[in-house]
Amino acid sequence: MTTPFVTELRTGDDVIVVGGGNGQVLHLRVQAAELWDTLRVDAADTESVAAVKAAALEAFYPNGVPDDEFVVKLRGFEVLHENESLSESGVKNGSTLLVAWRRRRPVR
Repeated sequence: MTTPFVTELRTGDDVIVVGGGNGQVLHLRVQAAELWDTLRVDAADTESVAAVKAAALEAFYPNGVPDDEFVVKLRGFEVLHENESLSESGVKNGSTLLVAWRRRRPVR
């Protein structure tokens, strides 16, 4: 399977791999709203949204942040059941997941 064009937009050369060899590999783009940064993630469609979120937060914030302080959005809507698999949540090959703070942060 070829990688979708959307995964090459403003992403670095590094690819974060989530999950094992089970299922079809989805090539995703994960974006951090407040950081204006983007990652390329390859994950099995059987992996949970929470697993992708945890891997992305680890890359975006190496010093660590609590996972429950962030939400994942797909097509503008919050993914309410992050323990569901990517395919069950409607994530397709080439989708963009937005990771954002759950509550607005004050501007300093």
